Amino acid sequence: MELFSSARSLVQQHEPDRPVTCLRPEMANRAATYFKNRFPGKILYAVKANPRLEIIDSIYNAGINHFEIASLSEAELLYGRYPECHLAYMHPIKSRGSIKNAYFKYGVRDFALDSVDELNKILVSTDYAEDLNLFVRLAVPNDYAEFNLSQKFGASPAKVAHILSCIRPVSKKIGICFHVGSQCMSPSSFSSALKTVGQIIRSSGLILDIIDVGGGFPSIYPNLAPPPLDAYLDEIRTIKERIPVINKCEIWAEPGRALVAEGASTLVRVDHRKEDHLYINDGTYGSLFDAGFPGFVFPVKPIRKAGNFSASLSPYSLFGPTCDGLDYMKGPFILPEDMKEGDYIEIGQTGAYGCTMRTRFNGFYSDRTVILSDLPILSMYQRSSHEWQLVGG
Repeated sequence: MELFSSARSLVQQHEPDRPVTCLRPEMANRAATYFKNRFPGKILYAVKANPRLEIIDSIYNAGINHFEIASLSEAELLYGRYPECHLAYMHPIKSRGSIKNAYFKYGVRDFALDSVDELNKILVSTDYAEDLNLFVRLAVPNDYAEFNLSQKFGASPAKVAHILSCIRPVSKKIGICFHVGSQCMSPSSFSSALKTVGQIIRSSGLILDIIDVGGGFPSIYPNLAPPPLDAYLDEIRTIKERIPVINKCEIWAEPGRALVAEGASTLVRVDHRKEDHLYINDGTYGSLFDAGFPGFVFPVKPIRKAGNFSASLSPYSLFGPTCDGLDYMKGPFILPEDMKEGDYIEIGQTGAYGCTMRTRFNGFYSDRTVILSDLPILSMYQRSSHEWQLVGG
């Protein structure tokens, strides 16, 4: 794969006609190192956030060899590539065939569920295996998240207690898992969920082997500047000490976005300008889904092969290349006021879900990928003399 010192260097050498995915694997490595050093438990990388092997290799090389999967395709991607790889199938609703193959073909022993029906499905599909670790998905408020996941999955606290009593006799280990929602902007969401877990433990009298706090750990965007990640980890650590669990109870987390957002950017070209709208060659059907309906404002950097930009800045909206009016990114994206056709824009933080959400709609698709050696446009991390630490929030 080609290596460039920056997106500007790529433009100067090639003037690409198609969008280019610009990977920064070292950024994923430093984020993984931060979590591994700071989180008070086990880290499972949420593979759905970015399944590029260059990124996963970087995370694995940081010492994370546990992965959260949501499909057999993700299991197949990982199985055999990474020695001592541990896969946890944390999607609460799965087909019988996927459960069977996950268990017998890919060695998965950890499964999430949110109903007795799913429990029965897992038991039958694994031939009533005696080495299962089963997690009940608790529905928790997603009030401070940019993506609400609480309506699709999870059981109420009362139902969780009942399901736990059902899985205890048939599981090697039992646990509770939850998800506070993607891009969670408040550490209190984790403490609130953990307090509910504590209430379930007290009311049920059951002893948990594992508590999985899920994902939701945020990245940083111009319109979404979360508290430092230390605040999230401190909240989890503090509340965990107050709930009635035995000392050997494990704590798991499934970061995705926070590990990989800075691990890639997307280089696009301006094909047309209409007042304060820029028409670019990638969009919401490509690498920029989060900038569409969810309304994320990605960090941007203008690039012009020759000549200088105006020092005055203006807010822009972006349109993608397809014929669909939904291919629209409101922004505002702050760029020089003299942006014009032929200019390029590096769009940051697309390491999370940029590669995953890309489609071939209208025939627009680009899989050209390069590696950049410079730093991302925005970062929550910096390098100290000993380890990766947070820049701030």
